[in-house]
Amino acid sequence: MGKVAVVTGGTRGIGRAICESLKEDGFTVVASYAGNDDAARKFTDETGTATYKFDVGDHEATIAACNKITEEVGPIDVVVNNAGITRDGTLMRMSLQDWEDVMRTNLGGCFNMAKAAFEGMKERKWGRIINIGSINGQAGQYGQVNYAAAKSGIHGFTKALAQEGARYGITVNAIAPGYIDTDMVAAVPENVLEKIVAKIPVGRLGQASEIARGVSFLASENGAFITGSTLSINGGQHMY
Repeated sequence: MGKVAVVTGGTRGIGRAICESLKEDGFTVVASYAGNDDAARKFTDETGTATYKFDVGDHEATIAACNKITEEVGPIDVVVNNAGITRDGTLMRMSLQDWEDVMRTNLGGCFNMAKAAFEGMKERKWGRIINIGSINGQAGQYGQVNYAAAKSGIHGFTKALAQEGARYGITVNAIAPGYIDTDMVAAVPENVLEKIVAKIPVGRLGQASEIARGVSFLASENGAFITGSTLSINGGQHMY
């Protein structure tokens, strides 16, 4: 059995592409999801990848789920913190709950998963933690103070944890996707989407598989000398 990789929010979109890529690389992959049972069943039927249902924003639930994965699948060697939500709105319209929900899932989920897996990685002297940030965490985005703050926080979290893990063979990196051709982006009105694409120098949306290949590289032995870094995959939209 290959090393075990857990991908949060792994049953759809970018998460699914990451699961498929890591599985091709020989990892034993587990996908977490929070609520869509039908999508999870379809994902497992189509890919053969196991799913575990838990809320990454819930610290105790995450620790319990990771302990269960360790018992049933094996020690967790790779964590991909991909799970995320949006609750968009300008500051004047954003509720405290909108702020807290996004921070809890998008940033808190990274802490909870790392907390659950880091000690085992340290004992085995090998680990990979890959956090999915965002172009909007680097450049900001109107109407997303909560999302941009959480994703920006992920980039700082990555740099700090990388310094803790380096001596133990644990690398911690981030990927900051630009606008990717997922169901969420497909729901954007066509006239708005045209304006977004017009700002991307390569002239198109990214593909989920392009993010997945970046994760695969960072998870591999070829990425062993890279830690504390953010890989921007955005078609040149934001050069940071």
